[in-house]
Amino acid sequence: MGQVTVRVNGYSHTIGCKDGEESHVRDLMAVIEGKVKLIQQMGGQFSESRMLLHVALLLADELGDLKIEVVRSQNGEPLSIPPPTTDPRLAERLARIAERIEGIASNLDRP
Repeated sequence: MGQVTVRVNGYSHTIGCKDGEESHVRDLMAVIEGKVKLIQQMGGQFSESRMLLHVALLLADELGDLKIEVVRSQNGEPLSIPPPTTDPRLAERLARIAERIEGIASNLDRP
């Protein structure tokens, strides 16, 4: 089994993977690190877990957009994936979403 040590948001992480997939894992981590840098450029200081939560939200949003485009293309509609943009309010919006998610999660932990 392969292992890759990567740095994300200044922290080192060792990731296990299948032998031969090390380069692919590094490529994926580069995408994640790119999202971290995007969020940092928008301002705000986050803990590592909150930063990675925001990264996950960005990636999930992109995935959702891509799924919509796949369905559209299967229905014969032209693809309309817009180029990525930097919304200056994105960090603020993501912080509010993260707070709501954390509130929901804390309520689920209560008996």
